[in-house]
Amino acid sequence: QVQLVESGGGLVQAGGSLRLSCAASGRTSSIYKMGWFRQAPGKEREFVAAISWSGGDTSYAYFVKGRFTISRDNGKNTVYLQMNSLKQENTAVYYCAATPRFASVPYYYADSRNYDYWGQGTQVTVSS
Repeated sequence: QVQLVESGGGLVQAGGSLRLSCAASGRTSSIYKMGWFRQAPGKEREFVAAISWSGGDTSYAYFVKGRFTISRDNGKNTVYLQMNSLKQENTAVYYCAATPRFASVPYYYADSRNYDYWGQGTQVTVSS
């Protein structure tokens, strides 16, 4: 089992920045990929970014490319999501997820169904 705990959410003005953290514990050696997803009120959960636990390969949703950066610190078993130039439409609950699965199928890690472990989420609110 892997446990995930997010932190770093909060209220920020449009144009501001936040850094989310996701601390992993338990069988972290089993993790292949970590991802960030978000869910706004009344909307489905959507992919934001993903990173390989060991190699650092990254992928992003088109709407955050250039503004958000995902990174990891294996020594701290932590994955980060640096969010810059935030917009009101970025308001959502942000979830961290982990999966032990390996697949070379395109967009595999953009599908929330392919992640086995989830954090409780952290609220990000962007005001005008």
